[in-house]
Amino acid sequence: MDLTDAAGEPTPTATPGRRMPGKFGMSVLLICWLTLGVLPIVTAAPDLRLATGKIGTPGTLTVVSCVSLGRGRYDCAGRFVPDGGGDAIMVAVPPESEVGDVTRARLTPERDRALPSGTKGVLRAMTLPATGLGSLAFLPYVLLYVFRAGQGRKIALRMGTALTALSLVVIVVGMIAAYS
Repeated sequence: MDLTDAAGEPTPTATPGRRMPGKFGMSVLLICWLTLGVLPIVTAAPDLRLATGKIGTPGTLTVVSCVSLGRGRYDCAGRFVPDGGGDAIMVAVPPESEVGDVTRARLTPERDRALPSGTKGVLRAMTLPATGLGSLAFLPYVLLYVFRAGQGRKIALRMGTALTALSLVVIVVGMIAAYS
């Protein structure tokens, strides 16, 4: 069964007897939706650059402490030893770390935290951009609907479904990489 057949053609009003937001209200909603999707991608860019080796100092990270903050939250610290030699630096590490973990990592330019590098680091860093992509997946369909474009809605619906599925896979793989 095709998803577009199951959903049928949408009507101009979401529910009979109820109005859709006006132009201003719809504009505000679409801007909020766009912001919600773009912000995770923008905020994750530095971590992704760090994990891929574009910025930061390479080295080895050893998690030395994790303090419970309550409600399943932790504050972890580690010792980072740069590959080029030099003194070990105490840094903040991701909260999903466990005491005793030793991993390849990169030190941020600010020298205040270190994040895993390599495949594990890249997969971990991709979870937030994938969340943003997933939230933007159906925006083209909604834009076509709002502007009452007759053509392209089925393609936008299929693409939105595919992008959502892809982003869900990347999120799950990234979370498994972060916690393994």
